[in-house]
Amino acid sequence: MTSTAELFDLTGKVAVVTGGSRGLGRSMVLGLAEAGADVLVSSRKQEACEEVAALVTEETGRRAVAHACHVAKWDEVDALAEAAYEAFGRVDVLVNNAGMSPLYDKVTDITEDNWEKVIGVNLKGPFRLSALVGSRMADGDGGSIINVSSTGAVRPYGGIIPYAAAKAGLHAMTMGFAHAFGPTVRVNCIMPGAFRTDVTAYWSDEMFAATEASLPSGRVGDPDEIVGATLWLASAASSYVTGAVVPVTGGAA
Repeated sequence: MTSTAELFDLTGKVAVVTGGSRGLGRSMVLGLAEAGADVLVSSRKQEACEEVAALVTEETGRRAVAHACHVAKWDEVDALAEAAYEAFGRVDVLVNNAGMSPLYDKVTDITEDNWEKVIGVNLKGPFRLSALVGSRMADGDGGSIINVSSTGAVRPYGGIIPYAAAKAGLHAMTMGFAHAFGPTVRVNCIMPGAFRTDVTAYWSDEMFAATEASLPSGRVGDPDEIVGATLWLASAASSYVTGAVVPVTGGAA
């Protein structure tokens, strides 16, 4: 019988994380590295990626590569995939974490450009990167793709309509890719609730209080609390899990 430690061990694996320079992505990068994986850190700003990559090596001793990429642009996504295989020769775990949701007052304020940016970052980019990396995983030793959505995908409201639509599409895409790349590539989705990240930094004290009062957990999550679900889906510990959407929400209804 495989030990629990062995099930979660990612030694010798390579992970690529988009949106990996801050918030949940940063915690995921560090968690994957602490479990033994070498990592490629990607976000739109090269300097921010390099800072996290340096931290990975300093704290875990794992190899870390920084590569800036705007995931809404397919040529940059293609270059990111090539950079990962050039640097490491393989990718075992892909985390599609990059996301954005611009604020607006009225739905008529949403421009075509804003719509396309939100769909591009939250849905189009993950599709292209999953298609490229997942195909190579399937042709090789397999792997795990982890999409990161939001409770907005299943509980949308008027202030996040484009974002919610994109994240709902990510749920559908998760199941579709699970079928396309199975059985050797598992594709799952983490659906986070409220976490203390850059997004919630703009919340008022009243909004925090109301959110926390509504949750069985009684509080908003810390970014490091996303790591457990990430390691589970990235590793052999979840070997019979694919096409799933896993809520990490503090019990949000």
